[in-house]
Formats: sequence, structure tokens, C-alpha cells
Amino acid sequence: MAGPPAQGVTTHCPYCSLQCAMTLTPREDGAGPVLEVTGAAFPTNRGGLCEKGLSSAELLAHPDRLTTPLVRDARDEPFRAAGWDEALHRIADGLTVAQERHGPDAAGLFGGGGMTNEKAYQAGKFARVALRSASIDYNGRFCMSSAAAAATRAFGIDRGMPFPLADLARADTVLLVGSNPADVMPPAMRWFAEGRERGAQHVVVDPRRTATAAASDVHLQPVPGTDLALANGLLHLAVRHRLVDTAYIAERTTGWPALRRAVRQYWPDRVERITGVPVPAMERAIRVLAASRATMILSGRGAEQHAKGSDTALAWINLALALGLPGRPHAGWATMTGQGNGQGGREHGLKADQLPGYRRLADPAARAHVAGVWGVDPEELPAPGVSAYEMLDRLGTAGGVRALLVMASNVAVSAPHAAHVRERLQSLDFLAVTDIFLSETAELADVVLPTTQWAEENGTMTNVEGRVLRRRRATDAPDGPRSDLTVLADLAGRLGRGTFDDDPRTVFEELRRASAGGTADYAGVTWERIDAEDGVFWPCPSTDHDGTPRLFADGFATPDGRARFHVVHHRDAAELPDDEYPYRLTTGRSRAHYQSGTQTRRTKALLDAEPEPAVEVHPDLAARLGVGEGGDLLLRTRRGSARLRAHLTTDVRPDTVFAPFHWAGEQTINDLTNPALDPVSRMPEFKVCAVALEAAGQREGSR
Repeated sequence: MAGPPAQGVTTHCPYCSLQCAMTLTPREDGAGPVLEVTGAAFPTNRGGLCEKGLSSAELLAHPDRLTTPLVRDARDEPFRAAGWDEALHRIADGLTVAQERHGPDAAGLFGGGGMTNEKAYQAGKFARVALRSASIDYNGRFCMSSAAAAATRAFGIDRGMPFPLADLARADTVLLVGSNPADVMPPAMRWFAEGRERGAQHVVVDPRRTATAAASDVHLQPVPGTDLALANGLLHLAVRHRLVDTAYIAERTTGWPALRRAVRQYWPDRVERITGVPVPAMERAIRVLAASRATMILSGRGAEQHAKGSDTALAWINLALALGLPGRPHAGWATMTGQGNGQGGREHGLKADQLPGYRRLADPAARAHVAGVWGVDPEELPAPGVSAYEMLDRLGTAGGVRALLVMASNVAVSAPHAAHVRERLQSLDFLAVTDIFLSETAELADVVLPTTQWAEENGTMTNVEGRVLRRRRATDAPDGPRSDLTVLADLAGRLGRGTFDDDPRTVFEELRRASAGGTADYAGVTWERIDAEDGVFWPCPSTDHDGTPRLFADGFATPDGRARFHVVHHRDAAELPDDEYPYRLTTGRSRAHYQSGTQTRRTKALLDAEPEPAVEVHPDLAARLGVGEGGDLLLRTRRGSARLRAHLTTDVRPDTVFAPFHWAGEQTINDLTNPALDPVSRMPEFKVCAVALEAAGQREGSR
């Protein structure tokens, strides 16, 4: 690392959506300069950091870090170092040739949820102006898209949390559905703990007894994929026991009569048969939830990463509306976004159907506004493209993308049916990847570009609360890597299609203009205000606007100001257990690792904490399989197989196994997951599939 500022710089963590504040201070450790990480006072984390944040600076000078472009002269040849001019020329040529041979949509871009707002905005502009292609999406499609679709339908707006995190501490009751913040965002637990100290009660819905569930007052442990039926069953009980808020429903919602009729069929005994949750547990849960109007319902990926994920999110929103929660103090529905900038990425153009400001690409007025900012004819903008998995599934095929630029994403590990995605990547005419390490996706590329890291750049991020934050440069990058903004600007120039700036502040100023008047309006957000106000909540339409920490107090973002109930019904998972695949597999994150593991599997402290993944198996199931603690278990689905150590625990249901998805090679759990898509959000069904299990021996050294 070269030339860090003499004093510490406060910035934000490169990992999850909390975007905890941290101070990076240069010091000497005997081997050279390093950056010391300490938590910084900030409303989100109040100085707290998890082990990932505390170890994050280790990656800046990691020996595996890419510092020079890599190219292949042929697919079967190894990489060789190349200059930037050669590497960028190859990328521009690969994109151009694909479009000349197969049309504009044959060149595509796949982005990452950790990119800054400026990068996400510029990537969307690059695809639509420089490439004139509809082929763009990002891995945030795999994160929050079902909740986003549901919130938009119910409230007219999608912001992960429509209130600040601090409000969690003031709620009397919190229901978490498929969310485990104790492991995946530990600093947030301070707010939950503060609420518990006040006497708040917590209800957790999760097939596993997670660390979050273990600390709750009520834990409902449903069969994976049955959360929608459970929500409808709880609403049935709320109606039966006259716990719904009839005045709120009449004043602030539409669609209640049809929903009330629909949930009559979710009588308790039927819901118990579907979900496995006992009727007395459901009765207790609904009375706890209805005891106060200061109740929050928070959903996470466990409930949403399903082929019916958007309907499931709507079912929990229905319950929140029936209890009269959204818009009340310390109450409402929210979703716990996972990725660092999953919120900002979809707001500003990384999704296939969206333009900056959360405008719809299919809306003529939206196209006209953004085209005016970009200085192009609205007719030149492409139509909406296909979703992330659909794009990946069609790579290299007639009508699909033939030349792909992947930025800050490792889809070879993180996509569902990942083995198939790797095959599709290898079928491309041309693949380029920008990254900080040679990820499993980068290993398949024709050109790999080394990029700057989070502590080496300026920009903005938008966290789980909808708070726009400042990422600040704390050190210089080593010689070699360049910013993604610089890469996009250079490529646009080589393609001869538009002028792109690579200064993040200049790009942000353009983003402000492009988002003005949109749902996610950043027009009044400035870097100076972010610094002075500990971030600014959108929408913020002008510089004299205070920002919007809390939504819905005076109405919803719908034409009539009312929230919408939606009739949604349980349907089975896309794949059920049978004689050949008799058990259920569910997946998720572990405490020590993050996403595809590209960063955390290279961090010593995190590897020491969790050197390899383990599959959680109930002891009764393990006995039937003949596998002991630490023994190898072979997992097989209709799509692939993986081999992991077994960890025996009663925290998982006897009919279900759980495995983390952060690993590659024979431990790539996403080789097994089901790419069945939600019809609205296009979210794949990561969270449940049918699996066969087989004891595969005991490894040397296992306990």
C-alpha cells in the first residue's frame, strides 16, 4: 500500500448492507505499512464491527491480489500478463465483434451488489448508451428482488427498510421471517438487544434454530418453502380472534374483503399439516404480534429466495397491514437487505428493467427524462432485458449474450445451478471480468482486469435503511489496478459511443440529475450533506429537503395513497422430496464468510474461524445415514453433487439439511440449487430443493 493519509479516515465496511462505519488508520507492523481497522461512531453500528469488518483491510495488500491485466491467447492456454491498452482493446473488440455478428443484445454486462452507486449508475448507462444493449442485470437479483417486487405492489415504493435501524430498539414486538442477523449482520443485534432490555418480545420463523432464533421468545420452525401458508394461517387467526385493526384497514388500505375471504381456507389444522408448526405455537405467535401496534415484521432471504418469494413477501405484508403497522411509529414491514449496495444497485440501473431513480425502462416518460440527461434520443435506449439467471442460462446461445463483461461478481459460485452457469460461461465467444482476485469466474475469462478496492476509492453506497453514505479513500491503490469507472470510461471511448467521466463525484452529480423526480430521488443528496448529516435518506428531492428517514406516515406511494392487500395462496416448492431425493436442502450464509467467498476465503482470521463448510444434519437423520460428526456426506440433487463434512445438531429439522454457499470446487452448494424462477421477481429458488444424502466416509483428522 502506498501513501495513506497521515491520520485515520472514516469510511464504511466493504461487506453487508449495514455498511458499518469504520476508521482506517495507518501504522507500521514491522513488515511495512498497514491499515488498522476500528469501529467508528455512526447511527447504524454505534462503533460496532463484526469479524469480517475488523479483518477487511487484510485484503488490500493480499498476496493473491491482481495488479496487472491478464489475457489468454487461446482458451486452452494459460493467462499471461498484459498491458492495459492491449487488455482494453481486446475487450472492446470482443464486444464489437459479438454485436456485429449477432446484434446489439449479444454484448452484455453483469454487475455486482457491492459496486458503489456511481459504478452501478455508470454500468447501467454503459450498457444502454455505449453498448445499446438490453443485456444487463446483477447479482442483487438473487438477493432482494422478491421483497422489492412485493413492496412495490403493496406500497408503491421499494426501500428495504422504510425506517431507521434504530427504530428496532423501540418496537414492542419484532417478527423475523427467514432472517438471521445474529450471524450475518451482528452489529445490528445491538438494536434487538436494546429492545429486549425494554421488554420487547421477539418471534423468529426459521427452519433452523439459528443464533437469532435461540434468543427469541417464540420460534416457529416450518418446513422450508411454507412461509406463505404460515403467514396466511396467522392472518386467519388474527381475523378469528378479532385482532385486526379495522379502522386502519378502512382508512389506509384497499383489497381487504377479498383477502379476508381468501384466508378462511387457512384454518389452523390445515396450516399445521402444511408447515409442521403446531397450532398452539401459531396461537401464541399471533397474540404476541397483536399485543401492541409497535410491532415490526422483518423478512429475509429465507422467506424470499423461492419461486413464490414475491407472493410470500406479500403474505407477510398483508399480515402487517391487517394489524395496522406500516406508517406507525416503531412499526411496519421491512426486509433485511443482504449485499453491501443491493439497494443502490437496483435503484440506479443495474437491473434489466430499470433506469436511475427507480424509473421503469418501459415507461416513455422515464426514458425521455434519463435520455435527456444522457444526451441521447429516447428511441436509442433498448427495451427491458431478461433477468440475471435468464441471461446466464442463455449465454453463448442463439439470441443470447455472446460477449459478456462481468464486474465485481462471481457467478460461477453464486448463481443457482452453478455448474450449468460455468458451462454457459465457457460457451461464450468472449468473457471479460473485473475483480480484485482471480475468482472462479475470472478463471474462465479471456481477459481479467485488476480493479481498485473499497478503501482506495471515493463514492457513495446506500445501506439497508435507504441511507446514502460516503465511501472515502483511505489509501492509494498499488500500481496497476484501476477503478471500474475508469474501465467503463475507457471502453466507451474505444467503442465511440458517448462520453463517460471516471471521477466519482462528477458521476454522482449526473446521477442526482438522472434520479430527480423518480421514486428513488437523490436530487437533494450532496456529498457535503452526507458528511454533515451522517448520511441522507432518500427520497430527497431538493437540497432544502430533510430527506425521508421514515416512510408512509402520511400515505403510501400509490395513486390514491392507500396500501394494497393482495390475495396470495400457498403452492408447493418447485421440487418436492421423493423416493430418489427424499430430503430437503436449504442454504444460507455463515457467520465467518460472505457471498461467494472470494474475499473471506482469503482472509486468515475468517478461515481460522471456519476453514471449511459443514452441512448441518439432525442426529436422528445422521443415524439413519450412518454418518458421524465430522464424517463426509455426499449431497446429490437433480443438478449436481457436493461433498461436505457433517455437523450433527438438533438446531435443524430432521427432514432438512442446511449448508453454506460460500465455497467452490466439490463444496459448491449452488451446483445443487434449483433455478426455478419467481414469475414476478425472477428470483431463483435457492432456499429449498430435494436432495439425496449418502455417508461418504470419515476424513483423517476429523473429530
